[in-house]
Amino acid sequence: MSFSVNRVLVIGLGLIGGSLAKALKNKRFGYIQAYDRDSEELQQGVDLGVIDEACSSLEDGVKTADIIVLAVPVKATEAVLKAIQPHLRENTIITDVGSTKGNVISAAKSVFGQVPPTFIPGHPIAGSEKSGVAAADEQLFYKHKVIITPLESSDPIATQTVARMWQFTGAEVLQMGVSRHDEVLAATSHLPHILAFSLVDTLAKEQDSTEIFRYAAGGFRDFTRIAASDPTMWHDVCLANKAEILNQIDNFSQGLAQLREAIENENTPAMLGVFTRAKAAREHFSKMLSGTAYSQKHHTGRVTFHVRSGGIVNGHIRVPGDKSISHRAVMLGAIADGVTHINGFLESEDSLATVQAFRDMGVVIEGPHVGRVKIYGVGLHGLCAPPGPLYVGNSATSMRLLCGLLAAQSFDSCLVGDASLSKRPMDRIAIPLRNMGAEIVTSEGGVPPINIKGKRRLSAINYEMPLASAQVKSGLLLAALYAKGESVIVEPAVTRDHTERMMAQFGITLQQTGSRIQVQPPQRLLNRQIDIPADISSAAFFILAGVITPDSDITIERVGVNPSRAGILEILSLMGADISLENPTELCGEPVADIRVRYAPLQGITIPEHLVSISMDEFPAIFIAAASASGKTKIHGIGELRYKESDRIEAMMEGLQRMGIEISVDNDNVEITGGRFSGGRIQSYEDHRIAMAFAIAGTQASSEVVIEACNQIATSFPEFLEVAQKAGLRIHKEETNVS
Repeated sequence: MSFSVNRVLVIGLGLIGGSLAKALKNKRFGYIQAYDRDSEELQQGVDLGVIDEACSSLEDGVKTADIIVLAVPVKATEAVLKAIQPHLRENTIITDVGSTKGNVISAAKSVFGQVPPTFIPGHPIAGSEKSGVAAADEQLFYKHKVIITPLESSDPIATQTVARMWQFTGAEVLQMGVSRHDEVLAATSHLPHILAFSLVDTLAKEQDSTEIFRYAAGGFRDFTRIAASDPTMWHDVCLANKAEILNQIDNFSQGLAQLREAIENENTPAMLGVFTRAKAAREHFSKMLSGTAYSQKHHTGRVTFHVRSGGIVNGHIRVPGDKSISHRAVMLGAIADGVTHINGFLESEDSLATVQAFRDMGVVIEGPHVGRVKIYGVGLHGLCAPPGPLYVGNSATSMRLLCGLLAAQSFDSCLVGDASLSKRPMDRIAIPLRNMGAEIVTSEGGVPPINIKGKRRLSAINYEMPLASAQVKSGLLLAALYAKGESVIVEPAVTRDHTERMMAQFGITLQQTGSRIQVQPPQRLLNRQIDIPADISSAAFFILAGVITPDSDITIERVGVNPSRAGILEILSLMGADISLENPTELCGEPVADIRVRYAPLQGITIPEHLVSISMDEFPAIFIAAASASGKTKIHGIGELRYKESDRIEAMMEGLQRMGIEISVDNDNVEITGGRFSGGRIQSYEDHRIAMAFAIAGTQASSEVVIEACNQIATSFPEFLEVAQKAGLRIHKEETNVS
């Protein structure tokens, strides 16, 4: 069946019908006719330029229409279908705008015997408390969602034509099943309207109602604005979607009763739980669904860095808290008993994703606010089933560590990430967890999404890791907290040991002998005060800047210098860097110091392999140091870099070659010959560490360096640009909006 659209008939010229007609007319989507029982509304539609023609009879309009839009109250759908049925042509497409779809399908079956293949129900998620054709707004649907609910029997070209019609108005078109649509709209549209009507009606009955409304604040006005909507329409909606609306009222009543009880009993954790979860959930779902960021410092447009040489690097700076430790503090605090306080928490995309995951599992978390987080722990067995998939954005740390924790829970769960994370290998954690008795299913190729079955008894594991990975080790240590018996994990090479140190802070006993770690399941975890040092992976870029910039003298304060993370300091020192650790101390089991860096010429070396596994995140910076050194630098055994946010070996090779540096790659081995950086345009491949590494390289280039796709810096270091400018580097950003 084929369709062409010359004439559109809108039946019902109220706000929705009039706005659709006006938008289609102005976009020249055919010749726009309308029919309405109110002849004055029709004439006004013509006078206002909303429609091309007013139909004096329904029959005349139907006979010539290619698309008919039913913009009538849902209760009138069946009567209108009966009226148009005798005059329909075979290929005429019918759609509607009703906010319930089950009754529309029933009406179509009643009139036609079955739903015609050219009948494609629809529902624009837009509106106003205003009514009538005089309120018609051609921008009403712009950047709003329209849901269409085709059936299996629906003609695909008819479906496509209806979708195209709505897209002409600037709407985003989605498809959904009929029953699912009615369930979702009962919760997100119908219930809020009913609550607004009920609240205003209840308060209006109070004796001092005049005073109540006189002093009502903006929040009250915003919420109750929808109580000015058409009462007849909402009466019809309630009857049309009765079952789903009653179900949502029951759910809401139950939640309200629990909140009432918490207030009556002055139950602070319960009240804060409701309020903080609600606040975070509203932000979380809007950001997740729109693809925007958790971090308020994340740029929503396309960010490009422009870098010039000539800056100085001196003074004292601070970089944000350690991302790895931030993740682990939240995870262990959530399953501890009592309240855990965290200072120095990194408010980045990745660590905020971990916070949201635990909120979704019922943990009350206040903050973060200026690095402070307060966690009301629920104990080892207190996590609750999340309402849906746990979205962790770009954070591989969140996903792999949560795999270990979720494998032992009593509920099913699903872990999902953004487009980049969805390409990264997860079988390396899934396989050993399966050996412990977990039921974990990865997607084809061993990548996310990851589905985890609950109610599985885990057994202890004696596991020799084939690859050095702190994330895999940490995921297994978390699973071991729930396993029966003592688990033993053996690393092939040293990796960062933040999990082991953090577990000790929470009262977990581990035995470590060389690369062997033994852990017995504890009875409980103790609540703690956690102070997080600055992240050496973020400090690395300013250490690099100090190393390669003549006359530099810069100090990065209170940086974590854990030996399992400080490989970059050893590597740069072997290359001749002038680096000293001042004011050493300890924070929550982690060694901390001020790192002072002064310029010194670098010499190429062969990087010792024992330093590779503890420097993996810092290698983009190390590549730049090697390119700045005299002679050749040889690096072996860095294959893990191919499985980060980008293939970092390829990304660094491409960028260095564009800047005039000689680099050769043979599988996982790299050789870099130092030289002078030239300017150029660099693609970061949306990898935060690639972008920051080339930003530092650009400060020593012979001409401007432009680095594209720098948005993802917010995943680890939202304040990078501000800190770089404070340190004296000549870096600025260009942000362009993405429609």
